[in-house]
Amino acid sequence: MVRKKEDKKLPLYMISVVSRMLEVHPQTLRMYEREGFICPKRMNKQRLYSEEDIEKLNLVIKLTKELGVNKAGVDIILRMRNRIEALQDEMQDIMRFVEDDVRKEFEARLRNLFKQNQD
Repeated sequence: MVRKKEDKKLPLYMISVVSRMLEVHPQTLRMYEREGFICPKRMNKQRLYSEEDIEKLNLVIKLTKELGVNKAGVDIILRMRNRIEALQDEMQDIMRFVEDDVRKEFEARLRNLFKQNQD
């Protein structure tokens, strides 16, 4: 099942659940929030994490613990990743525009071709 982008942003998980899921101490999650790597939603002073937050946390944990990337490196990687995603979204928009334009032009040519054959 493929989830919509909006569904992944829905805040669902409390910090205790996320810390168990990712096998890190809740204080580590708070530190990543202070560093600006994630920004969980708040409800009655309680942090609620989304699927998107968990994916990002998973990446941060892999970068820091498995690959030894420091906080500045993680920040750069996350910013580059966000920029790449934005560029991919732009490319998809451009491709939709081009596809629509090509389709309209093709339909117009077909109409002209059929019109010429009827004359």
